[in-house]
Amino acid sequence: MKNKDVKASGIALIPFLVFIATYLGAGAIMQAKGVEFAFYQFPSVVAVFIAMITAFFIFKGTIDEKFEIFAKGAGNLDIMCMLMIFLLAGGFSAVASAMGGVDSTVNLGLSVIPAQYITAGVFVISAFLSFATGTSMGTVGAVVPVALGLVDKAGLNMSLVMGACLCGALFGDNLSMISDTTISATRTQNVELKDKFRSNFGIAFPAAIITIVLLLVFGAPETVVQMDSLDYSLVKVLPYLIVVVCALIGINVFCVLLLGIVSAGAIGIVCGDLTFLSLAQNIWTGFQGMIEVFLLSMFIGGIAELTKQYGGIKWLLEKISKMFKGKKSAQLGVSILTGLCDVATANNTISIIISGKIANDVSREYDIDPRKTASILDISSCVMQGMLPYSAQFLTIVSLTGGRVNPMGVIGHNWYLFLLAFFMIVSFFVPKMDSLLIKGKWNWDTNKAEK
Repeated sequence: MKNKDVKASGIALIPFLVFIATYLGAGAIMQAKGVEFAFYQFPSVVAVFIAMITAFFIFKGTIDEKFEIFAKGAGNLDIMCMLMIFLLAGGFSAVASAMGGVDSTVNLGLSVIPAQYITAGVFVISAFLSFATGTSMGTVGAVVPVALGLVDKAGLNMSLVMGACLCGALFGDNLSMISDTTISATRTQNVELKDKFRSNFGIAFPAAIITIVLLLVFGAPETVVQMDSLDYSLVKVLPYLIVVVCALIGINVFCVLLLGIVSAGAIGIVCGDLTFLSLAQNIWTGFQGMIEVFLLSMFIGGIAELTKQYGGIKWLLEKISKMFKGKKSAQLGVSILTGLCDVATANNTISIIISGKIANDVSREYDIDPRKTASILDISSCVMQGMLPYSAQFLTIVSLTGGRVNPMGVIGHNWYLFLLAFFMIVSFFVPKMDSLLIKGKWNWDTNKAEK
């Protein structure tokens, strides 16, 4: 089947609707039964497997023809690159954590930041840790217990501090070179990590600066406390710095992550925290931690190709085109689409993978720089993820605080996310806001930026 012969068909979107309905429906049922982490009980991979079976059932053609199309999408070059990066990122995160990098980073931040600025400090520490490790979930898990002790000791506003922790974690995750959201956003748009970072940074940085100022003003503790002596090792923070610096200067992401794994492993062995055997085991543990998103990406890639070949993407673009009046509204549409996918799945990575192909087609149609589109995908999913009381990040905060925090109260203090959404929308109408950091105009024929 050739793309030029494809007829638009809304029926081709049914597999995606089945996936979202299955995943969201199962979560809603679990939530009604009072099950903890309700929206994470039903495996997303099983939901997408059901969607795949649906696609094979409703589309015309032989099983062999449909499987060939599915395999072409699942084995797409961009998908395969994304999968390898996922595995390496998981390996690095696990090894760096096992050798004590997370604890050292948190303790270093708490030791350096003056006690009277601790609420803003929680935001900064969370931002750096998440940026370096590429995981908002891991950051929330590491910082919340520490922040909870500071709340009780210094008489801080619980919702404000937890909001600062959550926002900092999402800030870092959104910009991180090794975050699964960044990997998904850049690979679906076929752009470089550093270029997406530049576009994203132009929007996120002013939001972060204003947030820090607000936290300094409104987050002062009732009593200034002296920090207890905290143990940390600068050398254990080094692997994170290596990964960040190498990624920013444009070294190939595969090389960056391999260097991160090697440096973290070497430091762990020299310091006695790891052996060669435990290093290998932690790398494997990191790989295993990425299995769900690994399989999900393959299935989504295959279903997306089936949807495209049977006219679903063409139908959706025709409908979307009637709503869009130009580049500005098209960017807003991509943002809304990604946000709605996140509401349905409560997973920012999944929402980017689902909406990424459509976003790329919209970008091509309306001549939106794909580096900007990658930024929009990541920001939109980040903002929505931090506003969902049933997101994994929120559920972790509630669990670690023993239910002492009200999710709706935290949402009201997610100042950074409100500001991030505001600056993103402003950038739709003021292109120069982030174009100063994006070098060259995008050429869709060569799929590269013109110097």
